Amino acid sequence: MSTTLTPYEQAVQAVRNGQAATVAARALYDLMTDDERLGLLDGDQEFWAGMTEMMQEGYNTRPILHGEVTRLGIPGLRFSDGPRGVVMGHSTAFPVSMARGATWDVDLEERVGQVIGAEVAAQDGNFFAGVCINLPRHPAWGRAQETYAEDPLLLGDLGAALTRGVRRHVMACAKHYALNSMENARFTLDVTCAEDVMHEVYLPHFRRVVEEGVDGIMASYNSVNGEWAGQSRALLTDILRDDWGFEGVTVSDFIFGLRDAATSLEAGLDIEEPFRQQRAQHLPQALADGSASWESVRRSGERALATQLRFAAEHDEARPSIDIVASAEHRALAREVAARSIVLLRNEQVDGTPVLPLDATTLRSLAVVGRLADLPNTGDHGSSDVRAPEVVTALAGLRAALPDAEVHNAPDDSPEAAAALAARCDVAVVVVGYTADDEGEFTDATATNSPAIAALYPPLPDGTDPAHVAAAGELSLGTGGDRSRLTLRPEDEAMVLAVAAANPRTIVAVVAAGAVITETWNREVPGLVMAWYSGMEGGHGLADVLLGAVDASGRLPFSIPTSEAHLPEFDRDATAITYDAWHGQRLLDRLGVEPAFPLGFGLSYTQVELGAPTARRTGEESGEVEVAVRNTGTRDGRHVVQLYGTTEGDPVRALIGYAPVDVPRGSTVTARVPLSLRPLQKWDAATRSLLNPTGDVRVEVAAYSGDPDAVVTTLSLD
Repeated sequence: MSTTLTPYEQAVQAVRNGQAATVAARALYDLMTDDERLGLLDGDQEFWAGMTEMMQEGYNTRPILHGEVTRLGIPGLRFSDGPRGVVMGHSTAFPVSMARGATWDVDLEERVGQVIGAEVAAQDGNFFAGVCINLPRHPAWGRAQETYAEDPLLLGDLGAALTRGVRRHVMACAKHYALNSMENARFTLDVTCAEDVMHEVYLPHFRRVVEEGVDGIMASYNSVNGEWAGQSRALLTDILRDDWGFEGVTVSDFIFGLRDAATSLEAGLDIEEPFRQQRAQHLPQALADGSASWESVRRSGERALATQLRFAAEHDEARPSIDIVASAEHRALAREVAARSIVLLRNEQVDGTPVLPLDATTLRSLAVVGRLADLPNTGDHGSSDVRAPEVVTALAGLRAALPDAEVHNAPDDSPEAAAALAARCDVAVVVVGYTADDEGEFTDATATNSPAIAALYPPLPDGTDPAHVAAAGELSLGTGGDRSRLTLRPEDEAMVLAVAAANPRTIVAVVAAGAVITETWNREVPGLVMAWYSGMEGGHGLADVLLGAVDASGRLPFSIPTSEAHLPEFDRDATAITYDAWHGQRLLDRLGVEPAFPLGFGLSYTQVELGAPTARRTGEESGEVEVAVRNTGTRDGRHVVQLYGTTEGDPVRALIGYAPVDVPRGSTVTARVPLSLRPLQKWDAATRSLLNPTGDVRVEVAAYSGDPDAVVTTLSLD
């Protein structure tokens, strides 16, 4: 067997021996033909062949290739989507990212990333484009499930943690850059945003993952300040590369992510995804007439090569076995995450005792009702869909956890039938909320076949069925999209009220990705949990928390208002919108209105007390708060210590730090909570930088934003 190294392998070895990846990439690029060089700048499959295959086999069932050059041994970017797991094959379906955001646990998210990266590699991928870190400005956004939090600090930290974990095995790509948080109008929307607001609110999380070493950045579909994000020099070059020093590769969102091949290349977009489309059709002429340059072709091609070389030189492990995919170990982690993500919002006393946790030793009968109680429901059916080999529903999880109890089910939408069943049982669990029909990724023929979009498709090859045009896009997803309501369905609310009237021990589990307004019914039930789209092991995770095997330790990664009037403007059919700095908890604080449930809120099965905190500066942009956390309850617990900062110049609270802490019953643990000054910084246009505040920072050490029992310390910056 020949041991001769390919030119690509030689270049990898040169980088391992100390050569700069950019130098090795240039040498490798020089060995290529012009056709191979242009082939680095888009997908490897012809557009209509790729669309036909996608329609027949499903989306991303195996790696989508970009820039493979077999003659030189160049593997190219071998794309797999996410973020709730690996879209390829039958992989581990984790709880959606927003659920993982509710853990407030970067170490746990890094472990999730390691599993995802291993499962990508085991299925011949090398580029995971599932680090989704868009800020959900409004809870109606259909793809809120794909991101982590309303707050830039938490959002960036968790994105960085996923990046670290994924990069143990494969390259990581973050998306959708930038200001993408509306789904139905994503192909036509222009977002206007002031420079200071962008840098202070909508870009810090992208900067954070760049600092973490993310390999790729995917541009969003929408336009920003009058230019499509996939061909915006301001975003792709001025900010991403010149301001932040990004060295990786930039890629378009699929099919509709750029509108002009030459403009996108010159602006700094390296690769058009996923097929040979606009660039294959138009770049040769643009190079001939001078609207695009071979210098830019080289620049982007070398970036694509250097990104691969840099990563390969750092990693020399054997590909994981296919047997690890959805293995028992990986499923156990999915179950752990599902349990850690559940947020206990209400836990009122019934006959002198909190309704939760349930006592498995005395529980004899349980009613599990609602259309979602036994429905596999892991999230939307768009580009993030994971085809798990099995999904444990709420009903299945509770039955497995209660082998000695009678667990009954009323699966339909009848409040009367559910109430009759609940009246005969010791406890009732009502599972309500949304499915992929209510929220998620959205495309339809109206959008994908509008004249402006249809112009982006290459001509149909001779003999191709014209019906393929109607299916162009990421496959037609006629349901989902941005939510039409922020409350539950009327049928769900009626069921909750009927069951609560029939059984005083009623617990409601809400399945959703973002804030659900519950004002018409939440005070009628003693138990309420946010159960999320909780992955393939979600039913087991729910049972673990409801039965007290795991402490209720999830905390809301967003605020829930009492009224839609307390939210920013949202028109899901808009073609233009202005994003300002005010959304979520900061908007509620500015308006002076109380939320239904604030950012960071969540109850536990135990109680904690905080001692007197101290704060110290640890770096130019960092600090640390030390505080004693005492468990005064009767159960082991997990508490998330949260830091909220204000300055004299900005009295509105900003999350500036957090740390989950395990505290055994009767014990006191000293928590050292990292603190970031970045959420308090202000953009300075003259220096194109964010500047620290001056003076003192008032630090509230709290259980949630606005916690009246917070203890306070001061961090001096002078």
